[in-house]
Amino acid sequence: QVQLVESGGGLVSTGGSLRLSCAASGSIFSIGTMGWYRQAPGKQRELVATITSVGRTNYADSVKGRFTISRDNAKNSVYLQMNSLRPEDTAVYYCNAWAAGYNYWGQGTQVTVSS
Repeated sequence: QVQLVESGGGLVSTGGSLRLSCAASGSIFSIGTMGWYRQAPGKQRELVATITSVGRTNYADSVKGRFTISRDNAKNSVYLQMNSLRPEDTAVYYCNAWAAGYNYWGQGTQVTVSS
């Protein structure tokens, strides 16, 4: 079992920045790829960015050049630096991790970008 706890969400103006953090606990030795997903009201959950255990990253086209995903394996944590935020980035952001063939989700953190 892996537990994921997100932090760092909040309210920010258009063009502002936020940094999300996700700390993993439990069977952390088995964690592989980690990532961030988001879900806006009335929409499906979508990929934002992922990072493998060796640091290979993947981004949704909508956030390329604005968001940066990183991880600190020593702290069992993954981060999402979000710059140049837009109102359409408003959503609940979820941390995700694959471990030993199972997929785990955090409880989500709200990000609201005001216009």
